[in-house]
Amino acid sequence: MAAQDLYNTVTLSFQNVWANVLTFLPTLIVAILILLIGLIIASILGTVVEKIFEALKLDVLLSKIGLAPYFERAGLRLRGAYFLGQLVNWFLIIVFLLAASDMLGLYSFSEFLRDVLGYIPNIIAAVLIMLATVVLANFLRKVVSASVASAKLHASKFLGTLTWWAVVIFGILTALIQLNVAPSVINSLITGFIAMIALAGGLAFGLGGKGYAEHLLNKLREHTEEHR
Repeated sequence: MAAQDLYNTVTLSFQNVWANVLTFLPTLIVAILILLIGLIIASILGTVVEKIFEALKLDVLLSKIGLAPYFERAGLRLRGAYFLGQLVNWFLIIVFLLAASDMLGLYSFSEFLRDVLGYIPNIIAAVLIMLATVVLANFLRKVVSASVASAKLHASKFLGTLTWWAVVIFGILTALIQLNVAPSVINSLITGFIAMIALAGGLAFGLGGKGYAEHLLNKLREHTEEHR
């Protein structure tokens, strides 16, 4: 009797497992099909986006604004069209993977994928910030160098490079804030950086401009005494 009960229990357990497998199997197949279709669509659309930006000569434009040397120094090749194509490709892969995950009831994994999708706009914004930063930094370096040189002052290249680094550092810190990388720390760094520039400027004027300021005060005193 005990053996019969054990047999019935084991048989019932296997029947329940098999029933669950048969119930889950169609859902699994549909989820796999959704993922496969998503991979195909993502690959096609990613390639289309890449070809569109290649036709628009995006890489040529990025090279003209001065980005190519920075990639070459890092041992990389400037491929803006490829980057955008891959961005579209992976965005769609994550979207279809999220649909498959929801269908399978993997809600924790789905929540993680939603966080990834919500983070992608921050990445795009950070990239745009860095592009604008490099363009602005290159432009201001040329303006400052040319202005200082035309005024026949010394260290035009140094001041131009200093301007470039100041803009780039602000751009990097802003991009990190956009990426939510320790925003409180970054804000403290920005405040400290501004204070450092102000202190350096004050010291430079106090030490380097002391003689000129004294000269101006003497001229003012002489002019005042002459018109008494």
